[in-house]
Amino acid sequence: MERTLLLAKPDAVQRGLVGEIISRFERRGLQIVGLKLLAISTQLAKEHYREHVGKPFFKPLVEYITATPVVAMVVEGPNAVELCRATIGATNPVAATPGSIRGDLSMQVGRNLVHGSDSVKSAKREVKLFFKTSELLTYKRATQRWITE
Repeated sequence: MERTLLLAKPDAVQRGLVGEIISRFERRGLQIVGLKLLAISTQLAKEHYREHVGKPFFKPLVEYITATPVVAMVVEGPNAVELCRATIGATNPVAATPGSIRGDLSMQVGRNLVHGSDSVKSAKREVKLFFKTSELLTYKRATQRWITE
């Protein structure tokens, strides 16, 4: 089973879309194994977005993600990274598929509601940034046999 990090960003929290966002991943069949509301520190934001250091949007990105609380979650399932990315939609909401979170609920790249790890390698790094091992659970859902083979 693969695990990945998802963040309902400040715009999702401010717009009251956290429940809708969580619901999309649960309805897809992914299992939540960690969930919390948190204020991201500047230090954590800079570490999370370290691949963007030096780019013109780095400072505004850090300011945005630290502006208000976010909801961080770890979900698991087969091909979790790829499934989450498809459920989220393209980074630019204009290009996002209708039915995806961004395709249905956002309008601009700078306010695109959700972060999802872009690879298995990134997911492992990002999960460790936001969650201690003790905050992640392993459990069986009674419905799992109806979701995956």
